[in-house]
Amino acid sequence: MKNYLIRAIDKNKSVRIFIADTTEIVREIRRVHQSSATGSAALGRLATISLIMGVTTKNDNEKLTIRFDGGGVGGKLIAVSNTKGEVKVTATNPEADAPSKYPGKLDVSAFVGKDGNLAVIRDYGLKEPYTGLSNIVTGEIAEDIANYYFYSEQTPSIVSLGVLVDTDLSIRAAGGIFVQVLPGIKDEELTILEKIASNLDPVSKMIDNGLTPEEILEKYFSEIKPEIIEKQKLTYNCDCSRERIEKGLISIGKKDLQHLLDEDGQAEVICDFCKTKYVFDRENLENLIKESK
Repeated sequence: MKNYLIRAIDKNKSVRIFIADTTEIVREIRRVHQSSATGSAALGRLATISLIMGVTTKNDNEKLTIRFDGGGVGGKLIAVSNTKGEVKVTATNPEADAPSKYPGKLDVSAFVGKDGNLAVIRDYGLKEPYTGLSNIVTGEIAEDIANYYFYSEQTPSIVSLGVLVDTDLSIRAAGGIFVQVLPGIKDEELTILEKIASNLDPVSKMIDNGLTPEEILEKYFSEIKPEIIEKQKLTYNCDCSRERIEKGLISIGKKDLQHLLDEDGQAEVICDFCKTKYVFDRENLENLIKESK
């Protein structure tokens, strides 16, 4: 299993731990979006935490969307995930880059931006999805997600995300660690968690050095005696389809569809998440016009 996460809980059942290796997923993101080094790092971090948050949801049909709108050079960043361990991501300008902070340190905050907000949208399949908002504090993604959980969901957490990009823009390693504190935790265990957090190496470095999620759990969290309760496969998967694109075109209305037909004689739609191209010729558009209002 190349891309997967483990879910563990401590002996006192007061701490949940998620550790993910997402290296192959971030390689796919780089291939699909032709992203810059900084773009790959930002989208990879976002995909990783989205996958982890997606599998923590309670409803099998729930869809989770995370949107960063911070005014950075990458524009808006969006990730969509679900309980099956599937994710898709996009950015307005994935190929945009920013100068490194210093050699070997990509400036993800410049790509994401700090002047804006982070939205977490939970779609339960009911009438209205639930949206939680928080300010972007650093633009580094991990700190912003931890801030969201603390202020919007009143849940203290540890979030560590990393993507190691090589000089040729290939992805060497990617992954994440997410630790959630549950109600009733004792002060002694909080102290231990703080010590663990301060001793964590960069997660991408751990994975690049060959550590598996299980080995990371054993190396850094053994003091709280965690037990692995689930192991889940993770994939990059876009659920777009021609039928869904047709519905989108119908929704723009008869007038705009007629304009497309008159001006271009066809319509071409490219999916933001997977870059699949859908072409609708004259006959297709005429049929859609008949169906639209």
